[in-house]
Amino acid sequence: MNYWLMKSEPDTFSIDDLMHRPQQTEPWDGVRNYQARNMMRDDMKLGDKVFFYHSNCAEVGIVGIMEVAKEGYPDGSAFNPDDKHFDPKSDPAKPRWIRVDVKYIRRLSRTITLKELKTKVELADFTLLRAGNRLSIMPVSKTQWDFILSLESSTNER
Repeated sequence: MNYWLMKSEPDTFSIDDLMHRPQQTEPWDGVRNYQARNMMRDDMKLGDKVFFYHSNCAEVGIVGIMEVAKEGYPDGSAFNPDDKHFDPKSDPAKPRWIRVDVKYIRRLSRTITLKELKTKVELADFTLLRAGNRLSIMPVSKTQWDFILSLESSTNER
């Protein structure tokens, strides 16, 4: 099993939006970065666990857990001229962009903020914390996953 972190702006799509979708499942579409696309296409597998991360909001951080419910397949939003993610260079016969379906597992009992994550020496190698990292999807090691989940029960930022 692999572990991931996927970012979304809550004004666009939030953990609560996912929770209220039919079967609590939604295609994760609109990714337009080749490195993130390659991870979805080549590395994400059914059942992989994923942190849901709210970005560009008042309280930036990890807010929940989801899992990969369907492995990578063509992102149809790239072919729709009325969609904000339309890519005129993407060809349905040879799709450029991929999406996966994700399923809601649970909301964390509290947001584990970016500010708190940055204070943890145990996360020194965490991709999210690297300067200049702008990826919306990134791998998380099992050790990092377990450590981050251990922070959930903390009542104060350690």
